[in-house]
Amino acid sequence: MPLVNAKEMLTKAKAGHYAVGQFNINNLEWTKAILLTAQELNSPVILGVSEGAGKYMCGYKTVVGMVNGMLEELKITVPVALHLDHGSYEGAKACIAAGFSSIMFDGSHYPIEENVEKTKELVATCEELGLSIEAEVGSIGGEEDGVIGAGECADPAECKMIADLGVTMLAAGIGNIHGKYPENWAGLSFETLDAIQQLTGEMPLVLHGGTGIPADMIKKAISLGVSKINVNTECQLAFAAATREYIEAGKDLQGKGFDPRKLLAPGFQAIKDTVKEKMELFGSVDKA
Repeated sequence: MPLVNAKEMLTKAKAGHYAVGQFNINNLEWTKAILLTAQELNSPVILGVSEGAGKYMCGYKTVVGMVNGMLEELKITVPVALHLDHGSYEGAKACIAAGFSSIMFDGSHYPIEENVEKTKELVATCEELGLSIEAEVGSIGGEEDGVIGAGECADPAECKMIADLGVTMLAAGIGNIHGKYPENWAGLSFETLDAIQQLTGEMPLVLHGGTGIPADMIKKAISLGVSKINVNTECQLAFAAATREYIEAGKDLQGKGFDPRKLLAPGFQAIKDTVKEKMELFGSVDKA
C-alpha cells in the first residue's frame, strides 16, 4: 500500500475516540520494527521524522526511498503516513519535494501573525498536492532539534486562528514536554485542552511528548479530542536498555554476536514491544 496522508486516519480516530500513534524513526531498525508492529496489530501508523533524524539518515529522499521500499517488501497493507516532525518552513518545503505524505510546520516560536502567514501558504501547497499538514501553537516543553520550549499552554483563541486556516491537525501546548518528564511536572492542563477543542470542533488535536505521560492522562486527553500522540524518547530508551543488557551479558563476544544483525536484534524487539504497548493504550489496534 502506498503512503497516505494522515487526514482520513485521524478523522476516524477523532470520531471513534482513539488516537493514532506517531512513532519517530531514526534508522532502518526503527522503521522496520514500527511497520511490522502496525501490520501485526492492524493499526494505522504515522512515521515521524525530525529534521535532525532526516539529516542523520542521509536526507529526506533517502528516507522516502527506504520507507517506500519497506512498504512493498514487507507487504504492508495498513495505512502509513510519512510525516515531518517539528519542521521549519524550509524543512517542510524540502519534505514536500522529497515525497513525504504529511508535514508539520512548527511556527510556534514566531509571533502569531507570522505563524498564520507561513502556515497559510503551506496549507495551500498541501491541499494542492493532497498532503496532510500539522501546525503548532504554544511551544512544547523540552528540546526538539534545537527548538526549546518551556511547556507553556497555548492560547485557545490563537489555536482557533490556526485551525481556521484549514490545517489537518493541530498541536497545542498543554503543559506537555519532549523527553523525560521531571519529578515536579505539573501534569497536563485539561482545562486548556477542553477550551481548545470547544473552539476547534472536529479538528484532530495532537499531543507531543507522549513518553512518560501516565495512562489515565493519555485516556483523558483522547476523550477531549486528542487523535494523534507522538512517541520517540520511549522507543529510544527501550532500544538503549535492551542493547546495553545484550553487551553487558557478553553476548556480543559469543560466536558472531558482534554481527549488527544480532547485536541490534534485542533493541529491535524492544521497539516492537514499546510500539505494541502504545497502540493498545491509544486504542488504534484493529482500526486500520
